[in-house]
Parts: sequence; structure tokens; C-alpha cells
Amino acid sequence: MNAPTLPPKPRLKTSAMIASIAAAGQKTKPAPFGHALVALARERPEIVGLTADLAKYTDLHIFAQAFPDRFYQMGMAEQVLMSAAAGMAREGSIPFATTYAVFASRRAYDFICMAIAEENLPVRIVCALPGLTTGYGPSHQATDDLAIMRAMPNLTVLDPCDAHEIEQATAAMVDHPGPVYMRLLRGQVPLVLDEYGYTFEMGKAALLRDGADALVVSSGLMTMRALEAAKALEADRVDVAVLHVPTIKPLDEAAILREAGRTGRKVYVAENHSVVGGLGEAVAGLLMRSGVHPAFAQIALPDRFLDAGALPTLHDRYGISTDAVVRRIRDGL
Repeated sequence: MNAPTLPPKPRLKTSAMIASIAAAGQKTKPAPFGHALVALARERPEIVGLTADLAKYTDLHIFAQAFPDRFYQMGMAEQVLMSAAAGMAREGSIPFATTYAVFASRRAYDFICMAIAEENLPVRIVCALPGLTTGYGPSHQATDDLAIMRAMPNLTVLDPCDAHEIEQATAAMVDHPGPVYMRLLRGQVPLVLDEYGYTFEMGKAALLRDGADALVVSSGLMTMRALEAAKALEADRVDVAVLHVPTIKPLDEAAILREAGRTGRKVYVAENHSVVGGLGEAVAGLLMRSGVHPAFAQIALPDRFLDAGALPTLHDRYGISTDAVVRRIRDGL
């Protein structure tokens, strides 16, 4: 007897390389950064927006339409972008400079370091395509930006989870002393944290759900994945806690040590970044220095240049899809 033939899976189109990270039917909000910045700029005339030929792809075009006289298109010149933002900050403006995370962290690093961070200027560097949020290969996949940027003195580093948090983090950045680097989810961004009564606070982590069997310390879109995995694992009677860490630098050391120090739980650090130099190694270093030694594992991207392709395929291949996180936690327990 012949085995039944399963219908073929639908072929993913090229658009899946830049598709929203939202699941089918998930709540989303369009361009939360762009709309939040416009609302803030109405009350704060010193806010200006700059980009390096990427206004549409960092949601800054919304600001440009609302305030054309406060928008600066710098062309494909990331070093000039950062230097101009530094100069504007010196003259009393609050510059929001946008580009892709790969371009800020790799091409413009020295200019950010010397012109902005060393002078501790209030420039807000907001960067799209963090980690594996594009299928266009290593030229666009910022899998090492946290490792690069968290090593820079004076620089606050943020990795927000969803539209709700992006809006709040954008507002919090306006009056924050010193420079800030924020990873940006753009376009149709999922809404997740509003269901948890969450409020962003610079430098603070938040325990979104408690659990006795495992603790996931996460940032960015991996907090969404961790929450989805925790709900899925309830069917197996696996109780998973999720500690969301949106501020990569400075770390909320007290919250991490408190939760990781509880006995009987394996600690996973989940991040949309290489296993090298990001949140995972920051947490591991903190635990070792503090004498806290739980069973520990990283859920992160491998230390290599990643493939091009459709995002759903790549997320599963490299272990950051919800199903992959579920498998990793279940196997580890």
C-alpha cells in the first residue's frame, strides 16, 4: 500500500527575505519608531533626523514628511552621517541618526567612537536589520553589532523587543545623557509586551513571567520567541521564566543575579546575535565574576557568516525560531 502523499509546502517568495518577523495573525503596529519620533518632535524642536540614504528603510521617512526642514539626507556616507550628527549635538540639537546596523557598527565605528562616544554627545544611533532580520546575506546581517558596540565606552546599547517597547525607548532616549545605540525593528512590528503590563526603563530588566524549571534571559525579538516557547512548553508541564533585558549596556546586574541565582533552574540566554560577544557572554561573565554558577546555555546565532534566503527558513536553520527554542529547552531539560 502506498503511503499518502503530503501536499507540497508553499514556495517562499523573494519577499520572505525581508518579511516581517510577525507570525501569521499576530498583532502588529506600523513604523513605531517613525511615528514615536514625530510625536516627540512636535514638543521638542531640537530633535532632528539624519540618515544615510535609508530613510524609508529605517522608518525615518515619516519624520522627514512631517518635518522636512529638520531632516537631513546625507547620502551613502555613514562616516559623514555620524560626524554631522556629532556636530549638531554640539550645537544643542538632539540628533537621531539612522542606518543599517551593519553600516553603523562596521563602516562608521571609528567616527562614532571619536566624534560621539569619546565626547559623550547625545546622539541617538538607531539601526535597522539587527541580527538575522534580513535574508540578504552577510553584507546586511548585523550578527556582530552588539559585540562591537558594547565594547565602546560611554555608549548605552538597547535591543527592544516589539513596537510597544520601541515607542517607549525612543521617548526615553530624548533626554538620556550621552550617546545611545538602539537596534530597530521596522515596518510592521509585532506587539507583544503590552499584554504583560510592561513599561520600558533605561538600564532595567523585567521578569515577564516566572517559572520553576528554566530561566530564559533574552533581548530583542528573542524575548518574543522565549515567551512563545514558554507557552508551548506548558503542554509538556515545563515551567519557563522569561527575564527580558532590553538594555545590553549597562546591564541590570542585580536583576540577572537575582533570577539566575535561584536554585534548580537551568539558565538560557537567547539573543538575535552571534554567540560571540553579545548578551550571552555579558551574562556569563557577570555570573562568573559574581560566583553564581547555574547550568548555563546560549541560544544564539553561530560564529560564522550566515546564508542568504527566506527568513523563516534561516531562523529555523540557525536556531532562533520559536520551534527551535522549544526544542532546545526541552532537550536541555
